[in-house]
Amino acid sequence: MPRALPLLLAVFAAVATGHAQPAADAALVARARAIHERVIALDTHNDINPRDFTRERNYTQRLDNQVNLPKMVEGGLDASFFIVYVGQGPLTAEGYDRAYAQAIEKFDAIHRLTKEIAPDTIELALTAADVRRIAASGKKVALIGVENAYPVGTDLSRIKAFSDRGARYMSLAHNGHSQFADSNTGERDGKWLHNGLSESGRQAIIEMNRWGIMVDVSHPSKQANLQAIELSRAPVIASHSAARAVADHSRNMDDEQLMALQRNGGVIQTVAFDGYVKIKPPDSPERAAAIAAVRKEFGMTGGGPGGGGGGGQAGMTDARRAEFRARMAEVDKKFPPPPMATVSDFVDHIDYLVKKIGIDHVGISSDFDGGGGVQGWNGSDETFNVTLELVRRGYSEEQIEKIWSGNLLRVMDEVQRIAADIQAGRK
Repeated sequence: MPRALPLLLAVFAAVATGHAQPAADAALVARARAIHERVIALDTHNDINPRDFTRERNYTQRLDNQVNLPKMVEGGLDASFFIVYVGQGPLTAEGYDRAYAQAIEKFDAIHRLTKEIAPDTIELALTAADVRRIAASGKKVALIGVENAYPVGTDLSRIKAFSDRGARYMSLAHNGHSQFADSNTGERDGKWLHNGLSESGRQAIIEMNRWGIMVDVSHPSKQANLQAIELSRAPVIASHSAARAVADHSRNMDDEQLMALQRNGGVIQTVAFDGYVKIKPPDSPERAAAIAAVRKEFGMTGGGPGGGGGGGQAGMTDARRAEFRARMAEVDKKFPPPPMATVSDFVDHIDYLVKKIGIDHVGISSDFDGGGGVQGWNGSDETFNVTLELVRRGYSEEQIEKIWSGNLLRVMDEVQRIAADIQAGRK
């Protein structure tokens, strides 16, 4: 499948990110384009809505969202973890069953895309070897991650069931404490449920190790993460987090967590979510009230400015999304927001992480269609701009390959090797 965009568009992209030196940049852009075409660009966190996986409306069309097949082709995004996300609800049998049904609906949607809607264009990968093989064939690569283990309920056998359906990573909590782990959101009010992991959370880590599911430490609390890293026999990932030393947000990882992740052999997939990349001054009371009123009207309950984790625009119809955006544009006109974080700001996090824990432990994610995006990388059609900025800063092709996919695939290989050993009684 063709990936290359015209060189002129790439030069315009360079200008758009604020580094306009067209004459000097032409050779750099050409070199970045060649690198981008050779590496596997893999994004570990893209939210979905099942309504976009039907015969009538699906990812073969250039939909009004941040990730779909035409946009992946335009930007040279080769592989995407599509996310089975369910928001945190009550810790009751009814809540667990409702969440499980919602999770299965999303699993089924992803399988429908790869098996029925576009099997000649995109294929589901279950192993790192699958990712490499599918990308080499020219197809796009789909993978599955589970954001929030809440749908597992109290039945830990569902972890193997999720693995059998293709899940290759899972986080134990989202925004709000789950039955398995405290959430980072406890920092807002200092209220905790488990002081880290619950006993069932510890058992869930063991089961994930057994069935080849990477333990995801994005969203749980710091204590839950440190305990999970210590307990896991396999390397862990942070599927969509950034550096807290660069942007002090509870969703980002501080240096203590980063060093624990490094010792564990894991990888942090640096997230291009505007609000996590750059901390901005608080909104004025008037702007905050106006935004809250619009979000309430549209039923947006997720964690971030865009709804976070699929709780926002990803769950809307096109008409409803257009209406929401129009209303938000009115708010922005009346109460102007601070400037959006840029690709350069995003790569500042990568720079910090590489210096702190090493090139072998850093990757890339977007959180697209769950609120993610920065100026210059606000959709999969703009993916090349990240490679361009990495080349501009002097990263080699070998380093860029590791950051875009090599490190994540190494962890995936190791997690599945350890799972095979556990299942065979060798570990």
